[in-house]
Amino acid sequence: MNDRTIQLIEYEIALLVRLTTAHSPRLGSLDRAEYLLLSELEKNSPIAINVLADDLLLNLSTASRQVAVLEKKEYIKRFPDAVNGRISLVELTDKGKEILQKVQHARYSAYTEMLHEWSPEELENLKENLTRLNLDFKKWKK
Repeated sequence: MNDRTIQLIEYEIALLVRLTTAHSPRLGSLDRAEYLLLSELEKNSPIAINVLADDLLLNLSTASRQVAVLEKKEYIKRFPDAVNGRISLVELTDKGKEILQKVQHARYSAYTEMLHEWSPEELENLKENLTRLNLDFKKWKK
Protein backbone atom coordinates (compact mmCIF):
# COMPACT_ATOMS: atom_id res chain seq x y z
CA MET A 1 0.00 0.00 0.00
CA ASN A 2 1.39 3.40 -0.99
CA ASP A 3 1.44 5.84 1.97
CA ARG A 4 1.33 8.90 -0.30
CA THR A 5 -1.74 7.56 -2.10
CA ILE A 6 -3.53 6.99 1.20
CA GLN A 7 -2.60 10.52 2.33
CA LEU A 8 -4.01 11.99 -0.88
CA ILE A 9 -7.22 9.93 -0.59
CA GLU A 10 -7.67 11.11 3.00
CA TYR A 11 -7.14 14.73 1.97
CA GLU A 12 -9.49 14.52 -1.01
CA ILE A 13 -12.25 13.01 1.15
CA ALA A 14 -11.78 15.77 3.76
CA LEU A 15 -11.93 18.38 1.00
CA LEU A 16 -15.04 16.77 -0.50
CA VAL A 17 -16.82 16.91 2.86
CA ARG A 18 -15.82 20.56 3.24
CA LEU A 19 -16.95 21.52 -0.27
CA THR A 20 -20.29 19.75 0.03
CA THR A 21 -20.84 21.48 3.37
CA ALA A 22 -19.95 24.87 1.87
CA HIS A 23 -22.44 24.33 -0.96
CA SER A 24 -25.18 22.79 1.16
CA PRO A 25 -27.33 25.97 1.29
CA ARG A 26 -27.60 25.72 -2.50
CA LEU A 27 -28.60 22.07 -2.22
CA GLY A 28 -31.84 22.55 -0.31
CA SER A 29 -33.20 23.48 3.08
CA LEU A 30 -32.14 20.35 4.97
CA ASP A 31 -28.82 20.09 6.75
CA ARG A 32 -26.69 16.97 6.21
CA ALA A 33 -28.01 15.18 9.30
CA GLU A 34 -31.64 15.86 8.40
CA TYR A 35 -31.09 14.83 4.79
CA LEU A 36 -29.45 11.54 5.73
CA LEU A 37 -32.05 10.71 8.36
CA LEU A 38 -34.98 11.42 6.05
CA SER A 39 -33.29 9.53 3.21
CA GLU A 40 -32.80 6.51 5.47
CA LEU A 41 -36.45 6.68 6.50
CA GLU A 42 -37.49 6.87 2.85
CA LYS A 43 -35.72 3.54 2.26
CA ASN A 44 -36.54 1.77 5.56
CA SER A 45 -39.69 3.14 7.12
CA PRO A 46 -41.07 2.64 9.68
CA ILE A 47 -37.95 1.92 11.69
CA ALA A 48 -36.96 1.91 15.35
CA ILE A 49 -34.82 4.84 16.44
CA ASN A 50 -32.05 2.55 17.69
CA VAL A 51 -31.92 0.78 14.32
CA LEU A 52 -31.82 4.14 12.56
CA ALA A 53 -28.94 5.18 14.82
CA ASP A 54 -27.06 1.96 14.03
CA ASP A 55 -27.61 2.34 10.28
CA LEU A 56 -26.20 5.89 10.34
CA LEU A 57 -23.48 5.13 12.92
CA LEU A 58 -24.95 7.58 15.43
CA ASN A 59 -25.19 7.15 19.16
CA LEU A 60 -28.76 6.77 20.37
CA SER A 61 -28.91 10.15 22.11
CA THR A 62 -27.79 11.97 18.94
CA ALA A 63 -30.33 10.08 16.83
CA SER A 64 -33.07 10.81 19.37
CA ARG A 65 -32.27 14.55 19.30
CA GLN A 66 -32.30 14.59 15.50
CA VAL A 67 -35.59 12.68 15.46
CA ALA A 68 -37.08 15.21 17.90
CA VAL A 69 -36.06 18.11 15.64
CA LEU A 70 -37.58 16.44 12.58
CA GLU A 71 -40.71 15.54 14.53
CA LYS A 72 -41.12 19.17 15.61
CA LYS A 73 -40.87 20.24 11.97
CA GLU A 74 -43.54 17.60 11.19
CA TYR A 75 -41.24 15.80 8.72
CA ILE A 76 -41.56 12.54 10.62
CA LYS A 77 -43.95 10.98 13.09
CA ARG A 78 -43.14 8.78 16.02
CA PHE A 79 -45.38 6.02 17.33
CA PRO A 80 -45.06 2.97 19.59
CA ASP A 81 -44.15 -0.38 18.09
CA ALA A 82 -47.25 -2.63 18.06
CA VAL A 83 -45.14 -5.61 19.18
CA ASN A 84 -43.10 -3.84 21.86
CA GLY A 85 -44.72 -0.61 23.04
CA ARG A 86 -41.51 0.50 24.75
CA ILE A 87 -39.88 0.95 21.35
CA SER A 88 -40.63 4.04 19.26
CA LEU A 89 -40.87 3.70 15.52
CA VAL A 90 -40.50 6.64 13.16
CA GLU A 91 -41.64 7.21 9.60
CA LEU A 92 -41.82 10.02 7.09
CA THR A 93 -44.89 12.22 6.96
CA ASP A 94 -46.23 13.62 3.69
CA LYS A 95 -44.55 16.92 4.59
CA GLY A 96 -41.27 15.07 5.15
CA LYS A 97 -41.56 13.25 1.82
CA GLU A 98 -42.24 16.54 0.06
CA ILE A 99 -39.24 18.38 1.52
CA LEU A 100 -36.98 15.38 0.92
CA GLN A 101 -38.05 15.17 -2.72
CA LYS A 102 -37.37 18.91 -3.20
CA VAL A 103 -33.90 18.59 -1.70
CA GLN A 104 -33.16 15.40 -3.64
CA HIS A 105 -34.14 17.21 -6.84
CA ALA A 106 -31.89 20.19 -6.01
CA ARG A 107 -28.99 17.87 -5.19
CA TYR A 108 -29.57 15.78 -8.32
CA SER A 109 -29.57 18.93 -10.46
CA ALA A 110 -26.38 20.20 -8.84
CA TYR A 111 -24.54 16.90 -9.27
CA THR A 112 -25.79 16.61 -12.85
CA GLU A 113 -24.35 20.04 -13.56
CA MET A 114 -21.05 19.34 -11.78
CA LEU A 115 -20.52 15.94 -13.40
CA HIS A 116 -21.76 16.72 -16.90
CA GLU A 117 -18.30 16.18 -18.46
CA TRP A 118 -17.85 12.73 -16.90
CA SER A 119 -18.36 9.70 -19.12
CA PRO A 120 -20.93 7.06 -18.18
CA GLU A 121 -18.05 4.73 -17.29
CA GLU A 122 -16.43 7.32 -15.02
CA LEU A 123 -19.76 7.92 -13.28
CA GLU A 124 -20.29 4.20 -12.80
CA ASN A 125 -16.78 3.81 -11.36
CA LEU A 126 -17.34 6.72 -8.99
CA LYS A 127 -20.65 5.25 -7.82
CA GLU A 128 -19.13 1.82 -7.27
CA ASN A 129 -16.09 3.18 -5.43
CA LEU A 130 -18.10 5.54 -3.20
CA THR A 131 -20.51 2.74 -2.35
CA ARG A 132 -17.61 0.44 -1.51
CA LEU A 133 -15.90 3.13 0.57
CA ASN A 134 -19.07 3.78 2.57
CA LEU A 135 -19.58 0.05 3.16
CA ASP A 136 -15.96 -0.30 4.29
CA PHE A 137 -16.40 2.63 6.68
CA LYS A 138 -19.49 0.99 8.15
CA LYS A 139 -17.69 -2.35 8.55
CA TRP A 140 -14.61 -0.65 10.04
CA LYS A 141 -16.57 0.91 12.91
CA LYS A 142 -17.98 -2.39 14.13
